[in-house]
Amino acid sequence: MSNNLVEEPAFQWWVPYVIKKKNRIISKVKSRYWEKSHNFGVRLPKTAVEEALEIDRINGNDLWFQAIFLEMTNVKPAFAKRTDLNKDNVRQMLIGYKELKCHMVFDIKLDGKFTRKARFVANGSVARGKIDPSAAYSSVVSRDSVRIAFLLAALNNLNLEAADIGNAYLYAKCREKFYIIAGPEFGNEQGSVFIVERGALYGLMTSGAAWRAHLSEMLQTQLNFVPTRADPDVYIRPAYDKNGNKYYEMILVYVDDLLVLSHDTTTILDHIGLTYRLKKDSRGPPKRYLGGNIKYFTMGTKVLRGMTPDDYVSNSIKLVESMLVDDKSPPLKSYGKKAKSRPYPKEYRPETDVSHKLNDEGVSRYLQLIGILRWAVELGRIVIYTEVSMLSQHQCLPRIGHLDAIYRIFWYLKNADQARIFFDPGHIDLTMVDFGVTEVEKWKEFYADAEEQLPPDMPTPLGLPVRITCFVDSDHASNQITCRSHTGIIIYIQNAPIIWFSKRQNTVESSSFGSEFVALRIATEMIESLRYKLRMFGVPIDGPARVLCENKSVVTNSSIPASMLNKKHNSICYHRVRECQANGTISVGWIQTHYNQANLLTKTSIETGNRWSIINEIFGWNTEIPIIEVIEEDSPAMPSKS
Repeated sequence: MSNNLVEEPAFQWWVPYVIKKKNRIISKVKSRYWEKSHNFGVRLPKTAVEEALEIDRINGNDLWFQAIFLEMTNVKPAFAKRTDLNKDNVRQMLIGYKELKCHMVFDIKLDGKFTRKARFVANGSVARGKIDPSAAYSSVVSRDSVRIAFLLAALNNLNLEAADIGNAYLYAKCREKFYIIAGPEFGNEQGSVFIVERGALYGLMTSGAAWRAHLSEMLQTQLNFVPTRADPDVYIRPAYDKNGNKYYEMILVYVDDLLVLSHDTTTILDHIGLTYRLKKDSRGPPKRYLGGNIKYFTMGTKVLRGMTPDDYVSNSIKLVESMLVDDKSPPLKSYGKKAKSRPYPKEYRPETDVSHKLNDEGVSRYLQLIGILRWAVELGRIVIYTEVSMLSQHQCLPRIGHLDAIYRIFWYLKNADQARIFFDPGHIDLTMVDFGVTEVEKWKEFYADAEEQLPPDMPTPLGLPVRITCFVDSDHASNQITCRSHTGIIIYIQNAPIIWFSKRQNTVESSSFGSEFVALRIATEMIESLRYKLRMFGVPIDGPARVLCENKSVVTNSSIPASMLNKKHNSICYHRVRECQANGTISVGWIQTHYNQANLLTKTSIETGNRWSIINEIFGWNTEIPIIEVIEEDSPAMPSKS
């Protein structure tokens, strides 16, 4: 359509059919989204307080009642009660004020315990259409920035402390005049008139942006922190340790969750506490962050901080088992012992599944469980990434076989060893990698002006330098329907995995050489982005990123200047990678297949022995020195240097 080919005879007969089919699929997906009734397997009230209390009565607990009570206790200070007004005379008495309809929104906290959360929100539709959408945008810190922060704390021996700001939006200003008529959530005050005196209520389109601007201004004006260009929710400022060495303090912001890196975190949080109310018991070394458990481990004389999704995964498994009991379906253990060794059978291909389509209730459950598994991957369950990525491609039209594969993954998780991502400041052993020897001068003959672009406004690098290592692989024509390949990438900083990526490629490649080069180009661009982020964080980088690939032809074309490309259709990826090799951004080396960790993110057919070898490498289970979890009460304030 964008190329004006609709009226051409070759396209005219099928374009209307395809457009109608697309619209039907989109409308069904939208309707399923709005019909969501459960989250993480827990029934959610829609908006009615009465429904929430009825669910409590059915379940024999008061979880939703406690969530509503806690929320209203925190929100009420934003309102002023007018005893002289009622719903009959309020419009005549309050000239210039608008009535604001409010309701409760119910959800499940991403804390691993599935805590019930109630939020009193405004109906944002009263202002919709009158506000520039860009004014409502509010960002949060990226997950790879969080992992980088944990690693930098270990590398530079910094304290790490978390805190949570209570009812953050109420600190921002609401620029309009509103009043509300209290509903059942106000208890005995139902029907009374309240004026919104202060606070950007949840639900208004600009509330998130208003809160973020308020916090950012405070951090910059009162504490002299500066937001970084690479991630505006990471703030840094120079400081000195007790020995007079200069370093950067950091604050990471995820809406109202703060993570502070410094030798003196107490002073920083005390200052923030003068402006905002920090939740009780939220301050201290992080024990849980964004749903993942933060634990300490000893490995010889080293103390390592690690992230593990243990609580999140175990609670998810309990929810799935309760779903199966309610449905009177076979339990997870019915899959047997053989299903424990891998997420689902290596011969299973989701794209060739021809089982019956799921009904609307089944589709809703499929989407919920896919969401749970995708977040588990983000928290460190890398071993299921490929399977989850493949099943995620069928969210528009899932089948019974796809849902069965999801249950198999949960059975695998129930029996698999605990996964943990260590933020190890040590180095990766790459003695098995062949990088070859190439003189820089030889590259100048082919790319004379090749030079890594450094940010002109980057801060002065401080602290210990870091090295980047990247494993990259592709599974050629893995999709048996479209013959598209699958890319897998794991990027380490020091000996800590920071970024993992598993996704189907956008093009069909005629050979494994082409698919590997496409994967290498994707990895190169991700490395460039990561190097930029580290520089804007003020982190010194030690040499080029070491990129490890198992295809010798690709390595030869990437690392030897005189090597020529015989397949011209791959020339863009070819020159993109070689230019980065020439300017010192990357150094491509060859690694044997059974050492390539990225295999885990591309293939479901890896032999069990090789699969476990890779898993052991990622999670540190193959080390000769035993890794022991530190008891929570004995956890140190920060990991010591190795």
